Amino acid sequence: MPIFEYICKECHHQFEALVYGKEKAECPKCHTKKLEPQLSVFAVSAKSGSSSTKAAGPCGSCGDPRGPGACSLGDMN
Repeated sequence: MPIFEYICKECHHQFEALVYGKEKAECPKCHTKKLEPQLSVFAVSAKSGSSSTKAAGPCGSCGDPRGPGACSLGDMN
């Protein structure tokens, strides 16, 4: 079930909504359908041609070559 984020153009209320099929979201505060969709920071597209998982690159915090968040994994040896 896709969850979308919106800002109402009428009352400026920010909210998330589950949207099924071709339904249109509605502001829970003023019930208008005049909404501005927002980009979610949690939205991820994971399309890949292969079934293997690869790290996106070195960790941005420490540079660990095992990938993002690897510095919190501890020593795996």
